[in-house]
Amino acid sequence: MITIPDLIGFTGVALLIVTYAMLQLDKIDPKGFWYSFNNMIVAILVTVSLLYSFNLASMVIEVFWFSLSVFGIWNYYRKK
Repeated sequence: MITIPDLIGFTGVALLIVTYAMLQLDKIDPKGFWYSFNNMIVAILVTVSLLYSFNLASMVIEVFWFSLSVFGIWNYYRKK
């Protein structure tokens, strides 16, 4: 049975796939705001799912994914 946390996690995965597709299709700038912002949201959504069905390796990835995304956003605004 699919739970609410699963749906939240799947939403994050869908956003990740869309963001990656946009990157490959040159529709989004990898150094721009939206790429980092989308990745930050992905990390948050997948982390919600992981809080209900914990996996340490995946949680480590999401912590770094979130941190690097925040750094990307900070870097974007710093350069503007």
